[in-house]
Amino acid sequence: MAQPTIIDIPHALGREEAKRRMAARVGKLASHIPGGAATVTHSWPSADRMLLTVSTMGIEVPCTIDAEDTRLRVTVHLSGMLSLMAGPIAAVIRSQGERLMVEDKSAA
Repeated sequence: MAQPTIIDIPHALGREEAKRRMAARVGKLASHIPGGAATVTHSWPSADRMLLTVSTMGIEVPCTIDAEDTRLRVTVHLSGMLSLMAGPIAAVIRSQGERLMVEDKSAA
């Protein structure tokens, strides 16, 4: 198996607000994945860590997201041919993650 791909997404929200936004938006994650038929399952094994499994086109990609005070650390475990596309996949995750952390349509 290839080495995990680690993506740091900086933020100035603080740990608690970052976790709140993660929890509020995880249900919308599948709509941001190309291919249109993705499913995302998630759990919180600890207060600051979310486990995700993204499934699309017959492939499952396990991920962890660790919430820290000034960044989210996303660890993606790409296998097989997907590991050859680690750079572009990381760029999309970083871009979408930054956008989701900045936008706050759920706060009022």
